[in-house]
Amino acid sequence: MTRSESRVQVQGLHHVTIVGSTRQSAIDFWEGVLGMPFVFEQPNLGNPAENHLYFDPGDGRLLTVFTDEGRTDAGRDAPREPGTVEHLAFTVSRATFQLAPARLRARGIEVLERDRGFMDSIYFRDPNGMKVELACYKFQTPEGWRDADVLRRAYELRVARGDANITAEHLADAIEDLLRR
Repeated sequence: MTRSESRVQVQGLHHVTIVGSTRQSAIDFWEGVLGMPFVFEQPNLGNPAENHLYFDPGDGRLLTVFTDEGRTDAGRDAPREPGTVEHLAFTVSRATFQLAPARLRARGIEVLERDRGFMDSIYFRDPNGMKVELACYKFQTPEGWRDADVLRRAYELRVARGDANITAEHLADAIEDLLRR
């Protein structure tokens, strides 16, 4: 392989930018509903007609929103087609996860709860119809390992056993295997 054929190695997610409606709508949802502190704003340097708001989703990275005071909340489900984002998922603690459905419903936000085998999920929509997920793993990652290490080993065990999806047994066995290493 020549140098020009080498891949570009990423080291993590830097930020996600979404298209929102107004500044206040973005602040009300991302900070007001989801508790993401508003960090700063500036003009969208690629489109001066838009504003660019920055929020902290909790891990020090950023979620940014392009806003325009001439837009209104879409109030419909966002398109789901090739080239679009299906949803954004955010990590929450087990305690927050347990309280979230009632707190969202109290704000008039419809929620859908799902058991994903290795995690629990709550889905709902932002004011522009984009699907948002709150996710909570069903395991505690051992010291010195990453969540992805546990999930990769649980996946390997699931495949080897011919099971349809990752279960608590795969997770427990994966953690035991990792701790033996």
